[in-house]
Amino acid sequence: MSGHSKWATIKRKKAKTDVARAKAWNKLIKEISVAAKLGGGDIEANPRLRAAVLKAKGQSLPVKNIESAIKKGIGGNDGKTVEEPVYEGYGPAGTAFMVMAMTDNKTRSVADIRNAFSKNGGNLGEPGSVAWGFQHQGVIIVSSEQISEDELMDLVLEAGADDLSTQEDVYEITTSPESFSDVTKALEAKGLEMMSAELTYNPENTVKVGSEEGEKIQRLVDRLEDLEDVQEVYHNAEFEDE
Repeated sequence: MSGHSKWATIKRKKAKTDVARAKAWNKLIKEISVAAKLGGGDIEANPRLRAAVLKAKGQSLPVKNIESAIKKGIGGNDGKTVEEPVYEGYGPAGTAFMVMAMTDNKTRSVADIRNAFSKNGGNLGEPGSVAWGFQHQGVIIVSSEQISEDELMDLVLEAGADDLSTQEDVYEITTSPESFSDVTKALEAKGLEMMSAELTYNPENTVKVGSEEGEKIQRLVDRLEDLEDVQEVYHNAEFEDE
């Protein structure tokens, strides 16, 4: 598979401070609750909830927190209407950004996101301005110590995966959003532990940036991720250490 390592991006997300990790966990809990509210609390019958739980486990969210979030989601209507807008924009060095939000106040969200872009060398774009350069995919990471590449390739392709590649000491499995659940179930049935499993937006092409530009881009990412209404931030920057 061509393109930069998705594992490098995932590792960067995992290497958070305790404060940043707590914020990330809160966003995961929010997603789990909404997924359960919309599709029910059965992980096997609710693909969105399954994806949210797998992602939460990959970021070490405690099981008790996951269970609590599911119970909260199926517990009833809290009276708030939650929307999930997607915002697109440009960062330093001409990089493209996609920002996934979950909010009960779009006016507040767009104002906060626009402000984050403008104060960190970027600007908010129009709908469709950069989305064409990203592909919605499932990305699953499995340690190469657990299974041979050939055996894993046969397993995941039969389950519906699109591709598999080796990066450092891990395998990166890519799937369509539709086959993500089937592939993760096949891995679990085989007794394989997933280091990470999530639905994401991967750039079709990346922009390589040096350390100075990379620092500016990371500041923008951090500022966006600090916003309460922002769930995920995707971009096409490829940092030097990747």
